[in-house]
Amino acid sequence: MRASFLDPGALRTEVALEESVTMPDAFGGYTEGWVERATLFAQVEPLAAQSAFGAGQTLETATHRVTVRWREGIRSGMRFRRDQRVLDIVTVHDPDETQRYLVCRTREQGK
Repeated sequence: MRASFLDPGALRTEVALEESVTMPDAFGGYTEGWVERATLFAQVEPLAAQSAFGAGQTLETATHRVTVRWREGIRSGMRFRRDQRVLDIVTVHDPDETQRYLVCRTREQGK
């Protein structure tokens, strides 16, 4: 596979990497919450947008490609957050298997 090159200066969007955790509640059950694991610089590129109508409402979904420097532990099920925007990580891969960058495909739900 041909090596892909990325200008490191393109990683200029600051995002928080968050992981889902379960915490016990006062009634013997659990609640889900999000914990920030790291602050990263990323390149965020929009890929596609969809609009689906059902049950009397419209659901907007946008997909993005988020590129970050390679780091251990990023996986699907985590998310990136920037202010009020939340990008759920769907897939993670190392494009040229050199452990320089990770490319994450993400999904953003509209409100």
